[in-house]
Amino acid sequence: MTLEAFHTSEALTLGVELELQLVNTNDYDLTHYADNMLRLMARRDLPGSVVPELTTGMIEVSTGICHDWHEARAQLQQIRDALVHSADKLGIAVVGGGTHPFQQWHQQRIYDKPRFHELSQLYGYLSKQFTIFGQHVHVGCPDADSALYTLHCLSRYIPHFIALAASSPFVQGQDTAFDSARLNSVFAFPLSGRAPCVLSWAEFGQYFDKMTRTGVVRSMKDFYWDIRPKPEYGTIEVRVFDTPLTVERAAALAALVQSLAAWIQRERPFQPSEDDYLVYSYNRFQACRFGLEAVYVEPASGRHLPLREHLLATFEQLAGHAADCAASDALALLRADTEAGRNDARWLRERQAREQLLAEVIRQAALRFRGGQP
Repeated sequence: MTLEAFHTSEALTLGVELELQLVNTNDYDLTHYADNMLRLMARRDLPGSVVPELTTGMIEVSTGICHDWHEARAQLQQIRDALVHSADKLGIAVVGGGTHPFQQWHQQRIYDKPRFHELSQLYGYLSKQFTIFGQHVHVGCPDADSALYTLHCLSRYIPHFIALAASSPFVQGQDTAFDSARLNSVFAFPLSGRAPCVLSWAEFGQYFDKMTRTGVVRSMKDFYWDIRPKPEYGTIEVRVFDTPLTVERAAALAALVQSLAAWIQRERPFQPSEDDYLVYSYNRFQACRFGLEAVYVEPASGRHLPLREHLLATFEQLAGHAADCAASDALALLRADTEAGRNDARWLRERQAREQLLAEVIRQAALRFRGGQP
């Protein structure tokens, strides 16, 4: 199999995907209602798509092609309202967050779809343990080489993305001490991690050919990288975000990706190299473990500084490009949370400290996901 040609897309356009939890309204555990939700949602005239995910207690929704965060937010809110209405009909609830705090992986069921059954056969129990919930952000790139350049420059900001989106502190009823425990499950897969440091589509095609000859890879879907090219869309896809507790935060995180991509594509501030990745795993771990309190190591200088400090400097650096992308309001929201040390993992922990009952935390998270819905 040869690598698909990189399709043309409009630079800096956005697409957002969200994997969401379906919970019952008795004990707020995951419930196997994906088919019922998909059936009801199919009756709606909505942007983007609503599709099954690997197990039956989750679904994935996505926007259409958006030009700014306002458009992405409006589409996500429209989809959210339809989800809430459908869930109410079924007597269930929809929740954000990167993990369900107390679901038992062995109780999950693989969704009846050939690719999902193939993954289950290959990965065994890891498939059911992959009942985790992420946000993926696509950003348009003008050509294939620009896509790879953008990908490797954005890799410097993986810890920033993780810390801002972290919403998975609880697993199997326990506080993991991680802000994003979800990404530990992703790392269990053999083709996870980061893309090879090649900067031309021709070189990437050679890498892809070598991988397909091994029989390990059949398509780009087999790579679970933190950021991967999506040649069929003409985008790169950032995959490290935990699903936020609200769609508004999801749209704001997409605006940050767009603003960074605008800066990178217009100013070409870095010359990516393999050495940039010497601190990649360390920075990624720090952000997963400590969130906004992480230490960040600058790839070029090796300087250690608080991640929050680097984030605030990044917001300053992006101000002009954010304005060009109509994203200033979104970055202002994220900046305020960064200054206060707030993310969704903190919100979940604060609710658990007060309630001492994870089911009640999920009930409140379901209400938060509803937004203005009564």
